[in-house]
Amino acid sequence: MHVRHEALFRLLVGLIPGSKLYGPYHHDKRTYYQWMARGAVLREQLIPILDRVFIESIDSYAHGRYLEMKRKYNL
Repeated sequence: MHVRHEALFRLLVGLIPGSKLYGPYHHDKRTYYQWMARGAVLREQLIPILDRVFIESIDSYAHGRYLEMKRKYNL
């Protein structure tokens, strides 16, 4: 996401210990960060939070992708 969201990313890193913030990256005329939660951090911390959020009512496309990711990686 755009660097203007840096404060949000810093909050996420604090809320989800073990997640990582990369960047800022500069590509063409864009400057952005990438936040990642992988492995045990994803399985044990982030997924339980996301499972409690009603993603489907917010963004049905993202919800479908989320369910597919859980199925594909046996999460």
